[in-house]
Amino acid sequence: MQLYHNPRCSKSRGALELLRERGIEPEIVAYLEQPPSPVELKTLLRKLGLPARALLRTGEAEYAELGLADEALGEDALVEAMSRHPRLIERPILVAGDRAVIGRPPERVLELL
Repeated sequence: MQLYHNPRCSKSRGALELLRERGIEPEIVAYLEQPPSPVELKTLLRKLGLPARALLRTGEAEYAELGLADEALGEDALVEAMSRHPRLIERPILVAGDRAVIGRPPERVLELL
């Protein structure tokens, strides 16, 4: 299992704690330090079963600065923006094989166990 994790985020810390309480030590993906490529993001979106817009953090400054609320922007443009500005990626995300889930609330990560 991989956990796309931001240690400064309480939801992300909560998801990691829930996993560890169950004896699971996921591989930590420090996506803010090493942003996923557009190809990696598209794979992640496929595993989540979500469109790119559903993975965007709309409250981040970059969201407004980059004009990402524009509904005319396609998947590729949104994926590229998230790859270049990883703070835009919703977190935490737990990946298990071909499935993934956004841990909001953190208890959602338990769906993959």
